[in-house]
Amino acid sequence: MAAIEDPQEYALTVGAKPAALKVYRVVVTFIRRVMNPYFKVEVHGLVDNLKVDGPLILAPVHRSNLDSMLVAGASTRRCRALAKHTMFKSRPFAWLISSLGAFPVERGTADRDALRAARMLLDSGEAMFVFPEGTRQEGQQIGEIYDGVAYLSAKTGARVVPVGIAGTGEAMGKGTKFPRRTKVVMQVGEILEPPTGTGKRVTKGDRAAFSARLGESLQDLMDQAYATKGAR
Repeated sequence: MAAIEDPQEYALTVGAKPAALKVYRVVVTFIRRVMNPYFKVEVHGLVDNLKVDGPLILAPVHRSNLDSMLVAGASTRRCRALAKHTMFKSRPFAWLISSLGAFPVERGTADRDALRAARMLLDSGEAMFVFPEGTRQEGQQIGEIYDGVAYLSAKTGARVVPVGIAGTGEAMGKGTKFPRRTKVVMQVGEILEPPTGTGKRVTKGDRAAFSARLGESLQDLMDQAYATKGAR
């Protein structure tokens, strides 16, 4: 089977088709009916913030490949997401993840095509996952917060919803092939408005201040999620 010549264009084209929404709904139904009961998922906090209209960045902590799936199951919106470009090498799998809303990014580089795609999707009013910590972390402490969320929010006017998650790291952390059944608790936080500039434009310092607030919010939500998980 021929390789995909332009994975970015392919993902955006497939993701825009009506059939993609049908695929997404089927997968989300599976998450809600099978995965949520399996992990005894509880969602607390300002849950309606996952469902607000307009451009929206969902910014969960990242401890497992389960994170985005379980958060998607708590939202009524289709959530787009960046995915490693290597996942788009196989055409059948590329079609599936593109239908689910993913589009490729080459990690470890300043992938301008991925940034342009993300901005375009947010400018059109879509919701999107962006992990503030970048790659998967371990433990209950929030890792370094990268600039991506603040940059996209500032450029597109997208609001940001932080989400703390307890349990996914224990269920399926790095190096785990099969998920272990353990309770998962999500704590949804207050919406953060886009960064504002101290002058005529949003500077790197303004984005850094926003990222610091986001990190503090995520740590508080993470602590709440673990406290709730431990109390049950």
